[in-house]
Amino acid sequence: MKYRALAISDPNQLVFGQALKPVRSRRGLLIGGGKVFPELNFTLPPMEITDRTFPEVRNQYRSIVQDALERAVDLHMEGLVLEFETLLEMTLRPEWGTELVAVINEVCEHFYNTYGLKTEIRLTPNDPRDFERPVRMRTSRYLESMYKLFEEGARAGGTFLSIESTGGKEVCDEALLNCNTAGVVFSLAVLGVRDMKFLWKNIVEIARRTGTIPGGDTACGFGNTAMVLAEKKYIPRVFAAMVRIVSVVRTLVAIEEGAEGPDKDCGYEGPFLKAITGLPISMEGKTAACAHFSPVGNVAAAMADLWSNESVANTKLLAGMAPTVYLEQLEYDTRLMNKALESGSALVLQNLFVESDIHLDPQALILAPESVIEISKEIVQGKNPVEAALRGAQKGLQIIEEDFERGELKMEKREVEWLKRIQEDLAKLPTDEESLVAWIEPQLDREKVILSEYGL
Repeated sequence: MKYRALAISDPNQLVFGQALKPVRSRRGLLIGGGKVFPELNFTLPPMEITDRTFPEVRNQYRSIVQDALERAVDLHMEGLVLEFETLLEMTLRPEWGTELVAVINEVCEHFYNTYGLKTEIRLTPNDPRDFERPVRMRTSRYLESMYKLFEEGARAGGTFLSIESTGGKEVCDEALLNCNTAGVVFSLAVLGVRDMKFLWKNIVEIARRTGTIPGGDTACGFGNTAMVLAEKKYIPRVFAAMVRIVSVVRTLVAIEEGAEGPDKDCGYEGPFLKAITGLPISMEGKTAACAHFSPVGNVAAAMADLWSNESVANTKLLAGMAPTVYLEQLEYDTRLMNKALESGSALVLQNLFVESDIHLDPQALILAPESVIEISKEIVQGKNPVEAALRGAQKGLQIIEEDFERGELKMEKREVEWLKRIQEDLAKLPTDEESLVAWIEPQLDREKVILSEYGL
């Protein structure tokens, strides 16, 4: 564990728009330096991506960005980030993804030169290794095309390099459905950590070669999958809260390997990373309802430096195209946060964000600044990733239990029963990797997971 103390230990300093280590982009956008900026995430409407349809795909992306930036000018916006999350076809054929980055960047450059609008691209190739069975994390035939898209896409105009990596997901998916605490900890704190070290060493090297910024990763496929399952009542909410905390240790590795931020939005482990490292983060909340429901619509904004909508398809709404509509919503949210910062009332607004959510769901409670600080303190005391994950999760469940016993947190009876069960499961687990691997290995389906692909 590289980080042994918190960068931010005072909850009053863990606030939106302010990071200890702001990041300045090539067009001069300062993230975490006193303002919150929108991060617009968009995707295609349902359509095939083939040689025949690619000209239309290109036109779709140009139209999305052109329309959104025209609205940004009308709204007197200073700047924003555009996240281009590639679809599978665009990563498997990196020349497609690279061409689309160039198209988006061409529009951004025009609006920068013409109106002074500071717009940057977060290039997020999807992790195609997850589409191969059994998953091959280090020898996948898809790795070369993913790295090529990072490199060529960065040179074509991508400023921040990010990914939703999936190391350990082949174990975690089943562990989530079975509420298997040991499986979750193993998949994130062992497999996930090992894969992140392997992957992010390469991404950071690409960023250095191309003069771009290694942004960060996100455990969306783990923490947000758990959250969505909990929303559908497939698993307990307290279990999803535990998964969120454990995922922090895995995502922290990107920063340990050299990522500079802003961290990626859709894993919600960002607040913990900000407390531990001081780097700026991107978050999503109520404006992510286009992609998924959540119980953290307001509290997620409490520490955001970029405020995102997740991903919205380019479809027509009454007002206009959906990405442009969502950009307007993001802009009004960030205006309010920035005015609070300017007027010295940021903590008042932050408290309203927090208090409106945290008494209704344990997943929201652990994202309160005070909770984030207490959990992060435990994480950095861990001697290794496994111990760090266990300490953080145990502290988070303790916070949930105490809040419930005070009568402040609403939880169903079955959630309380699961809380005790998860606490017992965590207490039984070994606190080092070697012992945990020995514990889990007999339970693994070797047709689904190849341990040698993680250096085990």
